[in-house]
Amino acid sequence: MESNKDEAFKCLAIAQKHRDLGNYSAARKFARKSISLFATPEAEKLLASVETAEANAGPSTSTSNGDASKSAQASSSATETHPSVSGTKQRSTSTGENAAKREYTAEQLKVVKRVKACKVTEYYEILEVKRDCEEVEIKKAYRKLALALHPDKNGAPGADEAFKMVSKAFQVLSDPQKRAAFDQHGSDPESRFGGMSSGRSPGFSPATYANFEGEMNPEDLFNMFFGGGMNGGGFGTGPFGGPVFTATFGPGGIRTTRIHVNGQAPRGAPDGQGEARSLLIQLLPLLLLFAFSILSALPNIFSTSTPDPHFAFSQSPRYNVERQTNNLHIKYHVNGPEFYNHPKIAADLATGSLRRGSTLMRFENNVEQIYTQDRYTDCRRRVEERERRKDAEIGFFGVGTDWDKVRTIEAEEIESCEELKRLGVLRS
Repeated sequence: MESNKDEAFKCLAIAQKHRDLGNYSAARKFARKSISLFATPEAEKLLASVETAEANAGPSTSTSNGDASKSAQASSSATETHPSVSGTKQRSTSTGENAAKREYTAEQLKVVKRVKACKVTEYYEILEVKRDCEEVEIKKAYRKLALALHPDKNGAPGADEAFKMVSKAFQVLSDPQKRAAFDQHGSDPESRFGGMSSGRSPGFSPATYANFEGEMNPEDLFNMFFGGGMNGGGFGTGPFGGPVFTATFGPGGIRTTRIHVNGQAPRGAPDGQGEARSLLIQLLPLLLLFAFSILSALPNIFSTSTPDPHFAFSQSPRYNVERQTNNLHIKYHVNGPEFYNHPKIAADLATGSLRRGSTLMRFENNVEQIYTQDRYTDCRRRVEERERRKDAEIGFFGVGTDWDKVRTIEAEEIESCEELKRLGVLRS
């Protein structure tokens, strides 16, 4: 019955969870209950897979979930205790008289190699974000990479350089003006527009816009952009009892100090109204940015339309229902109750066909666009990496080049590129 649909999807999700944990009897029970309440192809498919897995299961499946969990934890602990790339502990020795040995794991080394394979100005590829991504995605990507690459936690060779590349990418992409300049010219906006940072508000510390003269701590950089960053200036008390304002400008550390003697400004200094006007001008960009953010959010606040369902390209307990787009036949996963209870999508499914301009067709077109864009970004990055390896192998005018190795590099297939060719997005 239609009224039992929600309960059926709940049973389906529980069955999926038990199946993932290896509790086949419980998974079979809830899958059958879901079918009895409201039959769906997903539930029947799940029941068939559970019965097949239960029939093929041996005595080893009698291990309890608690023992399996303990075994997994022990395995994880062993991996952390003995980090390795090829089964032995890897160490990176830093230079210096009293240099300490720094350990790293295979996963940390993999992250370092991926970042260093990018060009220094491929900021989107370094953070693994899309060119049209939101600021919150940039912050999330930076937080993850900064904690993984910080030299205090990652001793892999090249971790310091990779960390600086990630910090530089975040500095550019998290600043709207620098990001716009980078999107327009494709080069480092700080080197192309040298006077850009000099127009900043004096309230920012010099570390905020330092051009990587020294290593930056990821926690400092994170706090700098998410609060506590405006600490370059301050008020104090002067030697004559009057207030003092001190500010620091630019990477060179030019320091200016204004002293008010007995509550009066020094000769030639602007009066209180002039100072207020100057402060207002300095804060105007922030005020405009704040106002623009509020205006951008107004349509979403007053909108009465139901947002599109969430989806993922890999299955999980939350995204437990597998679907396939109508055009490119790309597999994706959705949350059953959220997807089938969407009023417009439910209406489209009820007609049994995809209408041009329908909500379901628009939703699946968005799924295909995101999927192909991600594959295209990965394809382009790997092609450039292959070309760099080829050029390095050819060397200077091809003297002493192993041309068989060059041809082998040229013949390497890139999975993301082949996928785009299969979908018809790229030509062979």
